[in-house]
Amino acid sequence: MGKTERTGSGIGRRRALWIGGAAVAAVGAGIVTSREGLLPGAAKPRTPGAVDQPGAEWVAASPANWRRAERPDDYRIDRVVIHVVQGSFATALKVFQDPFHAAASHYVVRKDGHVAQVVRELDVAFHAGNRAYNERSIGIEHEGFVDRPESFTTAMYAASARLTAGICRRYGFPADRRHIVGHSEVPGADHTDPGPHWDWDAYLRLVRGELRKAPAKGAA
Repeated sequence: MGKTERTGSGIGRRRALWIGGAAVAAVGAGIVTSREGLLPGAAKPRTPGAVDQPGAEWVAASPANWRRAERPDDYRIDRVVIHVVQGSFATALKVFQDPFHAAASHYVVRKDGHVAQVVRELDVAFHAGNRAYNERSIGIEHEGFVDRPESFTTAMYAASARLTAGICRRYGFPADRRHIVGHSEVPGADHTDPGPHWDWDAYLRLVRGELRKAPAKGAA
């Protein structure tokens, strides 16, 4: 689980999710105005309830837990960061809606494969605990616990792989361990997720398998 880009009372509030680490002071977004249709992020309208991944459920995070951007016009997207909630799907959605939590990912994946999107991909979610990584990446939370291998179900892996493949396709970066990383691998991270039970080899095989398929109807 990630953390904020601003100071405030949300720092250190763990509840069921990990935050940890030092806060990064807020800086003006300095957003570059996009040209309509220039890049995938700019082409997506800000329609209430719209999602970037076909089939995802929209459950909006508090605006305090992300900042508006026009990615990839202003910040290139070339990473997916894999997280584990240390709790349930419902708990993740609840705390992402809490303005004092000071963190949110873009997506949450449930054990049965259901996907919720809580922040648009064109916006910067506070999930990685590293400002540069937040600006360049999409964060995906997974229901479960790092020390419980049964958390990572076949349905969860499959749904997450479809999601990651869609992100790779939308922004044109490869499905490899340089571009798909764990939260623990983010520079400066003090987290251990997704932990030793996350099967990276199997996961990347699934992502690459999805990329070999034709894009889903409605996908970017």
